[in-house]
Amino acid sequence: MKNRMNLRLFDSDAQLIDRTGADSLIPEERAREIIQGTVAQSAVLSMGRRLPNMSSKTYRMPVLDMMPLAYFVNGDNGSKKTTKMAWDKKIITAEEIAVIVPIPEAVLDDSEYDIWAEVRPRVQEAFGKVIDAAIIFDTNAPDSWRDGVVKTAQTAGNVVTLNAKDDLFEAVMSENGVISKVEEDGFFVNGHMADISMRAKLRGLRDSTGNPIFKSDMQNGTNYSLDGSLIQFPNNGAFDKSQALMVSGDFSQLVYSIRQDITFKLFTEGVVQNTDGSIAYNLMQQDMVALRAVMRLGWEIPNPINSIQPTKSSRCPFAVLKAGA
Repeated sequence: MKNRMNLRLFDSDAQLIDRTGADSLIPEERAREIIQGTVAQSAVLSMGRRLPNMSSKTYRMPVLDMMPLAYFVNGDNGSKKTTKMAWDKKIITAEEIAVIVPIPEAVLDDSEYDIWAEVRPRVQEAFGKVIDAAIIFDTNAPDSWRDGVVKTAQTAGNVVTLNAKDDLFEAVMSENGVISKVEEDGFFVNGHMADISMRAKLRGLRDSTGNPIFKSDMQNGTNYSLDGSLIQFPNNGAFDKSQALMVSGDFSQLVYSIRQDITFKLFTEGVVQNTDGSIAYNLMQQDMVALRAVMRLGWEIPNPINSIQPTKSSRCPFAVLKAGA
């Protein structure tokens, strides 16, 4: 049975694959491959902690909100005091990510290539980019999602500004640096995510004798790490250096759950619309097909109470290095 639909695109001008086309049948095992590829393409998903898959649109996660206290007993007959614990709940809401790939049927008929192999990495990259941009910078994030990582760190006061004449090493590693901001909130940094421009800044760091800190020779690749924690440089175009040069933190506190793995559906009839409502493609009239890819996921920052920083509004497991004006 043929599927009918009306699809609405979010580009001002609709796009399509020309003579490269795509396979008309997408085996199930490739759906599993692409969710793994999306996790690999997304810096956030590869560094964060994946929770069990969601069984509904929302996932309630208990988070420690009050810690027990212990007391000394005064003398042999002193009274022992009581204490309690309390838990808050964080709710992860799954939202949908989707992309549509329109393809002329003649292109499919004439193609001699494995077109799916051409499309798959681009779909993975597109999903990874939109996930990273939404979670880190709130870019086009759904209304139901919480504040992104950068905004959350800013609200907690975990921001270090790097001006042109400032020492980068001091801004990151000193007692007033980015890493210390996270430690002062009771967490330990286990990873960093930085704009690609930070590679050049780090390569330019010199010790007191003028030798590079990160590069010991010209033959081997540079191992970028700070205080033992590796730095990832997302190259999917999601990182916005106008908002942050680097995000450092305890990425086990960035959790996500997948409600629906990527699924595919091939449509042979229907219309694809532009954002202004005009019809971009009429699949039946123009002898085209449209491949739709959809997945659903949500995320959260548990941020449980700890003995170092009991104040919730000032506590955040992430800190941001930001460029000066």
